[in-house]
Amino acid sequence: MLKNQLQGDADRLQDNASDLETIVDKAVSRRGFLRGGAAAMGLFLAANPLAQAVAAATKPAASKLIGFSAVRASTADTFIVPEGYSAQPLISWGDPILRGAPAFDQSGTQNAAAQAAQFGDNTDGMSLFPLSEDRALLAVNNEYTNYQLLFAHKGDAMTADDVRKSQAAHGVSVFEVKQNADGTWDYLNDSAYNRRITAYTEMELTGPAAGHDLVKTQADPTGTKVLGTFNNCANGQTPWGTYLTCEENFNGYFSSSDADIKLTAQQKRYGIKAKDRGYQWAKFDERFDLAKESQEANRHGWVVEIDPFDPTSTPKKRSALGRFKHENAALTINKDGQVVVYLGDDERGEHLYKFVSKERYNANDMKANRDLLEDGTLYVARFNAAEGELKGKGEWVELTHGKNGLTKENGFADQAAVMIFAREAATQVGATTMDRPEWVAVHPNNKTVFCTLTNNKHRGKKDGQPVGGPNPRINNKYGQIVRWWPANEDHAAAEFNWDLMVIAGNPDVHSGNLYAGSSNISNENMFNSPDGLGFDDAGRLWILTDGKYSNKDDFAGMGNNQMLCADPESGEIRRFATGPIACEITGLTFSPDQRTMFVGVQHPGEKGKPSHFPAGGDSKPRSTIMVVRRNDGGIIGA
Repeated sequence: MLKNQLQGDADRLQDNASDLETIVDKAVSRRGFLRGGAAAMGLFLAANPLAQAVAAATKPAASKLIGFSAVRASTADTFIVPEGYSAQPLISWGDPILRGAPAFDQSGTQNAAAQAAQFGDNTDGMSLFPLSEDRALLAVNNEYTNYQLLFAHKGDAMTADDVRKSQAAHGVSVFEVKQNADGTWDYLNDSAYNRRITAYTEMELTGPAAGHDLVKTQADPTGTKVLGTFNNCANGQTPWGTYLTCEENFNGYFSSSDADIKLTAQQKRYGIKAKDRGYQWAKFDERFDLAKESQEANRHGWVVEIDPFDPTSTPKKRSALGRFKHENAALTINKDGQVVVYLGDDERGEHLYKFVSKERYNANDMKANRDLLEDGTLYVARFNAAEGELKGKGEWVELTHGKNGLTKENGFADQAAVMIFAREAATQVGATTMDRPEWVAVHPNNKTVFCTLTNNKHRGKKDGQPVGGPNPRINNKYGQIVRWWPANEDHAAAEFNWDLMVIAGNPDVHSGNLYAGSSNISNENMFNSPDGLGFDDAGRLWILTDGKYSNKDDFAGMGNNQMLCADPESGEIRRFATGPIACEITGLTFSPDQRTMFVGVQHPGEKGKPSHFPAGGDSKPRSTIMVVRRNDGGIIGA
């Protein structure tokens, strides 16, 4: 739609602006102008004053997908949705989800046993698993916790039980939800399905790294039994009914009792340091003391597969998907039946990956699919573009031992080493360094894929992070969303085409450059640091932000973090919701009928900011899942 619109606009303007084509040729090439999408258009308009005269004619067309009236930016301590919608809290950190669990006590004095039976902290990625027409299971990541809120002593007088409590606040919460006759939802705190998975739940390590010397410890000489998952960021969902939770900043929980310990290059690449970063787990849990268990960190940083329907099942860490700071796991079934999982490594200057299963998906036998993530091939992305272009071609480079320089001579003894040190493998094969690749989402038509590139203060300043291609700005404060089209609509193909769907920016503060954002950004929908990302069944793209909420200087007018809705075809973006003070909006899932949205509000009031969400008054701020519905019972977003 957008390509046809731009073609028509250019043709109509040709007679009245004979020098327009010359300017276009110099800026991005005529083909790039006509086909480059909103981002290329934004660069063209910013770079060429004459072209600003035709800006109105080339703005994205009004979307037929998006039917709500946009909300304004907000700095209020509340969750705001469009007119005609309602939003209510479903569950908050500390609410009881196991039978016999105590109610939340905001004093911060409850013990580890209480937290292990309550909803974990800092809700993040989540998925809904239907049980019947009005019941379902919700699997939710609990990424981390804030000691200023978790403990009465604010982390200044830690005990062994306090560390256990902190570990219990991490992980995954699984619980049953029920829709009432009036359309509202409740969670059931006595359901037999309910489960807490924490930083000390036993798990199985599978795939090429299982049993390898690099993952063996004193506590587990087999290298196959790992305790815990933590810093669980975003998620994925499989068609065979399992939940994928992704371990992100696992490095921050390790420290050393020996301040003079010599860390390896691999440990440093993953951000592991000898100095404690505040969690203090190593003081009371030797697994996290690098001086005592030097290889424990190699057992974390994986995608974990969980069966939410069986609370007695053992979660499985799938090492074939590589070890790095996983954001989410966007799974799709390729047209040949292979399972493809797209994965972002959320750190400045890291990479975008793709896993392709060895075996095929069997739609007639769900049990036969249970180990499809056990074996396959991992690839990393290399983006190519001509200078100044915001689109181009790309390729997936295979990360298999013996190929592309992944040899013993280059430090990779076998396939397990390639997976355990996937970051170094990606560097070895020349992958493109990205501006923090976070959530990936596959369009429902299975033809295009999108990834949020949140921000990168190192872009153009650090070695190996040049400006160009999908990362077009030095000191990227605002972020962008890259999309790609697999060759021949084949997700297993080695090649793809890409462009930028949107470049976030602030047109009220900047003009004449890319910091103003692409042409589909205005002062009515501007935002920074796109993070969460997901599609509904109709193809609306939902964008969730985790950015600066100062509402001043470069971020003036943006207010609190927010959720936006985009039409990828027209390029239009509208703000759908705004969150309370100092929160991140993250985690998104829908009921099967698309009439209910579940969305997470993480860390309201972080760093002592004045939030009392969701209870108000002088209550302690708590991460919360919100339930959003249309008052008329209609489809969300339509």
